Amino acid sequence: MAGASDKDVRIFSVETRFQELARRPGGVPREKAIEQAQARIDEAKPGFDNWLDPTVESLVEVVKQAQAGTAPADWLETANRHSRHLRDVGTTMDFELLTYIANSLCEVLDAIAAGSKCDMNSIQCHIDALVLSRQRRYRGVKPEQVPELTSGLRRVVEQVSTSP
Repeated sequence: MAGASDKDVRIFSVETRFQELARRPGGVPREKAIEQAQARIDEAKPGFDNWLDPTVESLVEVVKQAQAGTAPADWLETANRHSRHLRDVGTTMDFELLTYIANSLCEVLDAIAAGSKCDMNSIQCHIDALVLSRQRRYRGVKPEQVPELTSGLRRVVEQVSTSP
């Protein structure tokens, strides 16, 4: 609208379906919803290791198969899926370091999927860090508390991301 003045401009808000549903009467108050969600998370935490251990082991196994040349054709996608699952729930379950490492591994796997050289040493480095991070003594450890590990992983990601 070339030459339009400020008086010609109208700003209006759009009511989305989500906003409409969120404001309807009879819903759970925000504070109550947060309280209920936190209670559910607290219930799930004791069983988290029962999910974590097999998930990490599945990731370890698919990487071992890839290193041996016996992995299925979709091994990269499978490894990425496991890594994303770990990344997505780690912090919620007080494994911030696990989340950081899994996210870093996702970046490596995404770079490989986008055409970067598949460096199994970079992947194995992350796998070793994931195995370490699932130990009880690393629960509650923040990435900034282990700067040598996190800066090393960051360098690995940068190297993989810039490889042809």
